[in-house]
Amino acid sequence: MRLSAAELEAYWENGFLVRRQVFHKQEVNAFRAAADAAAQTAKVMAASADARRYVLDGNSFADIGHSTVQFEHHQDAAEIRVIEPVHELHDQFAQLVHDPRLVRPMCQLVDSAEVALWTAKLNLKSSRVGSGFAWHQDTPYWVHDCDEAERLPNVMVNFDDSSVSNGCLHIVKGSHKLGMLPGCSDARQLAGFYTDPAGFDASAQRPIEVPSGSVVFFHPLAVHGSMPNNSPRQRRGIILTYQPANRPTLKRKDIVNALG
Repeated sequence: MRLSAAELEAYWENGFLVRRQVFHKQEVNAFRAAADAAAQTAKVMAASADARRYVLDGNSFADIGHSTVQFEHHQDAAEIRVIEPVHELHDQFAQLVHDPRLVRPMCQLVDSAEVALWTAKLNLKSSRVGSGFAWHQDTPYWVHDCDEAERLPNVMVNFDDSSVSNGCLHIVKGSHKLGMLPGCSDARQLAGFYTDPAGFDASAQRPIEVPSGSVVFFHPLAVHGSMPNNSPRQRRGIILTYQPANRPTLKRKDIVNALG
């Protein structure tokens, strides 16, 4: 389950690494069912009296306690786009945090004998209406909450076949070597969190087209984004981010050491 020397070299050179079909069909089906169940739970949470609803750059959000639900990026959208954190909403995702197929490679990438969860984000890109996400790095979102934001690698588990047509993840090869890049300075409220295109070579982007059950490990400084999903197929997945053990999670501030 550990990454080979060649895989580690590829990760540090490119800023990402793909392992295809790590999870088998039955597991993927369980992930899809868990994603649908979590989305239904999140809708109820977002509609509750405890939810704080707000709009940023025309996109609807709801905060319920330490959880954030983001809706699709079009007016009056009812479809959920992102749930963070999600591991508390379904046992399937709580267990996935500890899966050795993810944890053991993460120990190598974090450079730690043991790791803990930083955050768990469910991405739900609905068919036809699934919105894209502009180029960004993860470190600008996390640098104020973590002293070692560069030690927060991600792994995305793809629940559906992912392709350019249904808005797969794109990563700019080698962009992690550029450090934390300047944000945009336009009129958007969140402009500073999106990476200024002048700071990197977008022609180096690579679409992560993989079958369901595949995983992609990627560096928190790697510039990444996605296009809209205009296809009739969903594109669901979870992104788990790890850190050295015994450190608190991003939002709840509890410690979730991985057991894998």
